[in-house]
Amino acid sequence: MSPVTRESASELYSGQPILQNEYVSLWYHAPYRMVHHEMHKIPSSEAFRGLLLRGAELVEQHGATKWLSDDRQNTVVREPDAEWADTVWAPRVLKAGFMFWCIVLPTAAIGKLNMRRFAGEYRKRGLTANVVDDPAAAFAWLIQQ
Repeated sequence: MSPVTRESASELYSGQPILQNEYVSLWYHAPYRMVHHEMHKIPSSEAFRGLLLRGAELVEQHGATKWLSDDRQNTVVREPDAEWADTVWAPRVLKAGFMFWCIVLPTAAIGKLNMRRFAGEYRKRGLTANVVDDPAAAFAWLIQQ
């Protein structure tokens, strides 16, 4: 794991704000070609899919290769949303060059299990995926990739 520096911790929320609502925030960190989202609470299907679609556009438009998923406040990905992400979102972002994913694990045990499972599934698709408990550690790891 890359060490967390004061610089990487201070840059964590310095990206260009893209989307902000009651469910999620989305930033783009151009210097690192990194998409970064934070879940504030379990999103509706519309908010979940909207977040992923907007992030996919950033991957396509800017050649982003990294994605930081801060899912500390998200415990559940509904099965239809997980299936949609697997069949619609994943092929799109992988084709566009998405290569490195770091997930900040949810605080709830069931959420941790789900996100670890998703990380494993995406590793099988050739993605380099990491899971951590701290957003600054996730950011530091991604900027080293």
